[in-house]
Amino acid sequence: MTSDGIGQIAVIGAGLMGHGIAQEFASAGYRVHLQDVTDEQLETAITQIEKNLNVLAENAIIDKGNISATLERIQTHTALEVVAETADFVVEAVTENLGLKQQVFEKLDAICPPHTILASNTTALMPSQIGVNAKHKDKILNTHYFNPPYLIPLVELIRSPYTSDETVTVTSELLTSIGKTPAVIEKEVPGFVGPRLQAALIREAFAIVEQGIASAETVDLVVRNSFGRRLSVAGPFEVFELAGWDLVLSAFEELYKDLNSSSDINPLLREMVNTGQLGVKSGQGFYNWTDTGIQELRDRMNNALIQQAKDV
Repeated sequence: MTSDGIGQIAVIGAGLMGHGIAQEFASAGYRVHLQDVTDEQLETAITQIEKNLNVLAENAIIDKGNISATLERIQTHTALEVVAETADFVVEAVTENLGLKQQVFEKLDAICPPHTILASNTTALMPSQIGVNAKHKDKILNTHYFNPPYLIPLVELIRSPYTSDETVTVTSELLTSIGKTPAVIEKEVPGFVGPRLQAALIREAFAIVEQGIASAETVDLVVRNSFGRRLSVAGPFEVFELAGWDLVLSAFEELYKDLNSSSDINPLLREMVNTGQLGVKSGQGFYNWTDTGIQELRDRMNNALIQQAKDV
């Protein structure tokens, strides 16, 4: 099968990531079946998709006249069988729970046509784990999107030892054709590439705060106004290639021994969770969150991503 043979897309799970993934395929002209367990969740998803499309149109990223056609390409269903039996390409975006994902993939493997590619949008779980009960393991891989999926172009493609080259190639071609940037991860490991890099950064950030070196506000200030700006246009290897690896080696010989390398969760993180300081969802974390503050942060992040999308 080639990417040209893909006509029907199915997205399983209409929540935070699922509705945005469905939006991407529908915007590119594909017919999409969006499935979730309740009609209420599906109605919420369509409302959010329409809102997203209007924001993109207001910023001249898409034509406002295409919004209705995009929405018409998305059909919603609560029955998994309905969306799976005619699907050529499936993206699963249910809750990050291994047992649940394994159940969904076992069902999809039994219902979908033999040629169907089954992709899981997951942050850390490996495709060999998710598809352990499936028979067509060569058709299974991970497609890890970043939030919001309709503004961030990268999708990590993670293959298991069983994933065929054809499955990777077709998925990569399909995603490229709708304007995404696929990054093929050749070896499955927990967290892939993006989440692992983010985990390393936040581990050191927690250590800095816990040790009293600097406040959380200062850490955010440093990242936003220094190397964070570079990372939006150049990756870490590109940045350090400019500096020269001899200088990097010299600096790291002094620095590395002081960096946090613990394999244990930072006690400050556990304490915050145990005391209900969850961040935005509880109104309190390192910052005190009000509705106004939450919206300002979201607007700041989305406006920056929108500007980057316009500059492409």
